[in-house]
Amino acid sequence: MSETMTQKNQPAVADALNTLLADSFALYLKTKNYHWHVHGPHFRELHLLFDEQATQILATTDLIAERVRKNGAATLRSVGDIGRRQSIRDDDAAGVAPDAMVRALAEDNRTLLAQIREAKAAAEEAGDIATSGLVDGWADETQQRIWFLEATLGY
Repeated sequence: MSETMTQKNQPAVADALNTLLADSFALYLKTKNYHWHVHGPHFRELHLLFDEQATQILATTDLIAERVRKNGAATLRSVGDIGRRQSIRDDDAAGVAPDAMVRALAEDNRTLLAQIREAKAAAEEAGDIATSGLVDGWADETQQRIWFLEATLGY
């Protein structure tokens, strides 16, 4: 990595991205947890929706981590590191109602969207147009997940 790139891109971008990465992993695991444990008359619909959304969330994690590295910083190194940084809370409860799962995931995706906006603002402040452009797609995917989850509550 060039010294110019490392000096040009401020730690604020990498920090915002690492926070986004921690929340992305937390949301991925929570979504998979619900995928594995959903039950009831809408099992198939929710089981498939949660799996699709988890796959989409996981796909962004490598891109986020690579942007951190391209900004000259270290990224997350462990589950403990994720736990220290995440703002999305785990759900270890047994027997969560399907509607509660959907509501929790919609709210957590809103939290993730706020993190994406913070990363976008940090990138634009630093003049990091590559990161700024990438987060637009992540925001769109997150907004779509929120939309699908909220629409599902009307079943």
